[in-house]
Amino acid sequence: MFDGGLRRRLVFGLAVLTATAVLEIAAPGAHAATPAATAAACPGQRVKTVAFATGRLEVYRSGAYTCAVTLAKTPGARRPMSVTLQPRGGRVVVDSGRFTRLAGPVKVRSAKRCVRAVGTVSGKSGATGWILC
Repeated sequence: MFDGGLRRRLVFGLAVLTATAVLEIAAPGAHAATPAATAAACPGQRVKTVAFATGRLEVYRSGAYTCAVTLAKTPGARRPMSVTLQPRGGRVVVDSGRFTRLAGPVKVRSAKRCVRAVGTVSGKSGATGWILC
């Protein structure tokens, strides 16, 4: 049915996928919150970073949309985290829970409107105030 070369490639691909799944199950959230991981979560250009005692809040803009994430300073144990994003005159979008490294991303349509964001990790927080006006 399959020739030897194709069979080897299929077996290798399956082994890689299995190893990746096992590592994710064994150590969820053990990855460091790198800038590349954050950029993958939020498309666009970073327009604001707010550092605070237990983490940082990052805000990105792409076209008519704004996106925000909160990153823990030291990823690891699950702890209460949240990120909030609101366009002026619009509804607040929130992602909160017990996370290991990041809360979010949250995204809002904000064409020609100011936005504000708040990030919280373990009770400490940082906020942008109204930006991108």
